[in-house]
Amino acid sequence: MGKRIISQRRGRGTSTYRVPTYSFRPKIEYKKQNGKVVDILANKLMASPLAKIEYDDKTQGYIIAPEGIAVGEDITGKILSLSEIPEGSKVFGIELRPNSGPKLCRAAGSFATLISKTKKECILMLPSKKMLKVHPECMASIGIPAGEGRKEKPWVKAGKRWIAMHRRGKLYPRTTAKAMNSVDHPFGGGGMGRSRSPASRNAPPGRKVGHIAPKRTGKKR
Repeated sequence: MGKRIISQRRGRGTSTYRVPTYSFRPKIEYKKQNGKVVDILANKLMASPLAKIEYDDKTQGYIIAPEGIAVGEDITGKILSLSEIPEGSKVFGIELRPNSGPKLCRAAGSFATLISKTKKECILMLPSKKMLKVHPECMASIGIPAGEGRKEKPWVKAGKRWIAMHRRGKLYPRTTAKAMNSVDHPFGGGGMGRSRSPASRNAPPGRKVGHIAPKRTGKKR
């Protein structure tokens, strides 16, 4: 007897595909006032650490910690509007609209480059080399988010990676459909060789995988 394939099981909402909820869900925002770093915290929802800031009005907030920041430092000059940042600077945590909060380049080690600016717009080069125009009053942090070298450390043990992937709600380890048995996936078994025929638009859910009613397949010549 076969079993439900991955594409069928995924819609069931089982614990296999459920991302755990965390009680620590800080709101990352910018305030136009000076503050001091009182703590640096790890955030399970992000790769880069967070800096806890105490502002001059005694309120507290969180920002993405830039590389090299330490407890007790002032954030003066580290978070500015794009109109105040020199051209050619590396920036992260960029707002898409004024007072919208940091939206772009929040991952550890990612940054954009401020190419040019005018009174009406600023042009940024994103990590994908795409150019983006934003309002000069949008704020950003100068530098690079901390935690850049996290991918350089090897997993060493398979169990460590299994735990890390399942904490994120990922299906791990992944097995290719062609390597499965025929009872586990329509592509399995190997009886049809390495090539698979496209699935019909009217195929049942267990068979509707891969190329679903494509207009064409193969390499363009």
